[in-house]
Amino acid sequence: MEHKIRFSGKYGPLEKKLGLVYNIMLNTYDFRKAVTSMSLTVIRSVAPRSPAHRAGIRVGETLTHVNGKQIVDVLDYKFYTYEPRLEVTLLAPDGTTRSVKVRKMEGEDLGLDFETYLMDRARSCANNCIFCFVDQLPPGMRKTLYFKDDDARLSFLMGNYITLTNLSDREVQRIIDLRVSPVNISVHTTDRDLRAQMLGHKNAGRGIDIMERLAQARITMNCQIVSCPGVNDGAALEKTMKDLAAMHPAVNSVSIVPVGVTKFREGLYPLQPYTREQAAAVLDQVEAFGRECKEKLGSTLFWCSDEFYLLAGRPMPEEEYFEEFTQLDNGVGMLRLLNSEFKRALELMEPEEMEGTVPFSIATGLSAAPFLEELVAMAHEKSAHVQGKVYPIVNHFFGETITVAGLVTGGDLIAQLKGKVLGERLLIPANMLRSGERVFLDDVTMDDVERELGIPVIPVAQDGYELLDAMVGIHCGAPAFGGPNLPEDEYYRYNPGVRG
Repeated sequence: MEHKIRFSGKYGPLEKKLGLVYNIMLNTYDFRKAVTSMSLTVIRSVAPRSPAHRAGIRVGETLTHVNGKQIVDVLDYKFYTYEPRLEVTLLAPDGTTRSVKVRKMEGEDLGLDFETYLMDRARSCANNCIFCFVDQLPPGMRKTLYFKDDDARLSFLMGNYITLTNLSDREVQRIIDLRVSPVNISVHTTDRDLRAQMLGHKNAGRGIDIMERLAQARITMNCQIVSCPGVNDGAALEKTMKDLAAMHPAVNSVSIVPVGVTKFREGLYPLQPYTREQAAAVLDQVEAFGRECKEKLGSTLFWCSDEFYLLAGRPMPEEEYFEEFTQLDNGVGMLRLLNSEFKRALELMEPEEMEGTVPFSIATGLSAAPFLEELVAMAHEKSAHVQGKVYPIVNHFFGETITVAGLVTGGDLIAQLKGKVLGERLLIPANMLRSGERVFLDDVTMDDVERELGIPVIPVAQDGYELLDAMVGIHCGAPAFGGPNLPEDEYYRYNPGVRG
């Protein structure tokens, strides 16, 4: 039975990364010799009472084949173990092989955990993009922050965006054969020569050919354009939108986000952040093209990120404009959805529930501060017991041109909030922290901030209901973090595109 591998990209944030390339091992050599060098399909643990446990699969064995199909990495594993009846081939540490039969529910996980989540090593980026955020990091940060992944599997598994520059024809065919979908692609421009220049890779133009091939195979693609003033906006953007619209419905959504420019650009391509007027021009262009798409294709298809609206000083479109909010992870419609959720939460909350509210403060980036001030005012209007103060944090660490909350550091929080009236707790967007950890980008911890400021720090997920609960003190626990637990040296998932 044919089935698709579909993965959610909601493990949310970190950089809207360029991911790419997994190496597919050829079947023309002895797998037992190759497995000793790769050894990343070695079974690290077997879940109790799982199908693998019932079948007698043991820790330390290496998974080599399922139903005769070679298992190279996590994509093979998830695809070929989907069926209810499996014959699993295992390689013991002493070099002997054996096969076991496994019976399970269709789609049920075998219950195996491997040496790495990918069952392979993460691949690094071969591009030299003119807008690369990693190239704009200050010196002296932890080394994992400087790793640029370019691994297609992380697009499918984690929602990362890939450039397609390193993808071989065989790897493209595997995406088609396995029906892996959706694929998240950093397009930037469909002008092949311009794309090669922007990505600093002579084969970057070939990525558009790959997209056309995927579209013909009906593989769903969500796309991202990092818009750089005077480079790929204007006429170049118009061409890109026309070309991508021609690939609809395979091209399912496209976000246009402004380039992030830090103060650490010495020796890099001369880029400037968008001015108010430039941002307004991009909005006008994208919204006009989106209206045409809505009329002809039934979907707006192209959306600017919230940051463009904030830069242009324009109000956010209404909730209906964003359709299914497909591009939330790129900051498209995030503030509108937060506003709508907050209003609904406020309607559902009884005034009595707000009576015990104690004074609080919220720290966020410069761009979102006025928006959050409006939400605090709404809550105060419903109940005078809600007393909150919003503090916009100037980003001295990366430079004042960086205004998003996701790049605010612990050091800037301490420097700018110490001695201020903060109430009894400080709320911060959870995306200020590394996913699943209590650490900011500058390695300052939440414990450090709490000690220096003398109050509890409460990370709040990008959710209007949770935000209101945090304001009134109903729930002040850290948000639950999901997703694979990837070691630092295997993969660092980081997102300068996070808005809020």
